[in-house]
Amino acid sequence: MMRAAMTPPRLTFFCELAAEPLQALFEEPAVLEHLVALKASVSLGLVDLAPERAGVVRRLHAAGIPVIAWQLLPTEQGYWFNLDNAPQAAARYAAFREWTAAHQLRWDGVGLDIEPDLHELRQLLSRRWRQLLVLLRRLRRGERLRQARDAYLALMARIREDGYRVDTYQLPLIVDERQAGSTLLQRLLGVVDLPADREVLMLYSSFVRPHGASLLESYAAQAGSVGVGSTGGGVELPGAGAAPPLSWEELSRDLLLARRRCADLHVFSLEGCVRQGFLPRLRTFDWSAPPEPAKTKTRRMELMRRVARAMSRACALLLPR
Repeated sequence: MMRAAMTPPRLTFFCELAAEPLQALFEEPAVLEHLVALKASVSLGLVDLAPERAGVVRRLHAAGIPVIAWQLLPTEQGYWFNLDNAPQAAARYAAFREWTAAHQLRWDGVGLDIEPDLHELRQLLSRRWRQLLVLLRRLRRGERLRQARDAYLALMARIREDGYRVDTYQLPLIVDERQAGSTLLQRLLGVVDLPADREVLMLYSSFVRPHGASLLESYAAQAGSVGVGSTGGGVELPGAGAAPPLSWEELSRDLLLARRRCADLHVFSLEGCVRQGFLPRLRTFDWSAPPEPAKTKTRRMELMRRVARAMSRACALLLPR
């Protein structure tokens, strides 16, 4: 029996490099050639607003590769956008607008990476139980969360007024919290639930082995776009940094599982794919190949999610306003 054809998804590659390695990456003509052949976009992490980065953006645009402006903050300000740094996020966007105008750059959209404060996350992962009291104190951050959300909504309105689509990069648990009508996760971790034009759920199986496939199958259908990874790169985190990058077999599995639930996929990261030689293999990738099912583990994941939503719903009744 012939397999039904599966059209390739829209692919976007995250790229999170400092200026010098970023320039080196795109000095290799084959990288641009592969991206053009894949009709892929690049979500470029703005770890700085340097002239060198602007030159890379112009080079990508000249090749016909759409570029999303992935907003990031200095490490001392939390790096990712969260509950505690909305004013800094707005200031960074203002600086980005000036930089964009000065270098006459074009963008396919603006990406807001909603994750816990990088410094706090490193403390949490390294100290674990010693941070429990700190987390419990955060349950009282209801008013602060409302203020942060209002500030981010204003920022998103400004971005749209500037003519850009707004993407958000979110932890998958935000979906369960939304369904539960709770703000528990947002208070504890400092993330903010925002109504994006395109929401990308970061379903990175390399960090949750051996449960990566079930995580993908469970959440992918509820995502505007699915983020798979990691193939290597990004910031270093205690514990998580020890997780090896995805192999080609693992990435292939994740891409096939994600494509059956969603036609818009993000891959973290471009530099990891280049380092492992994945781009030429993606050009001949068989999107119609059947993925390996993980039904038993997926049912277990669904049960865990239902329990988590019930607990979150109960906690919502007890949280201080």
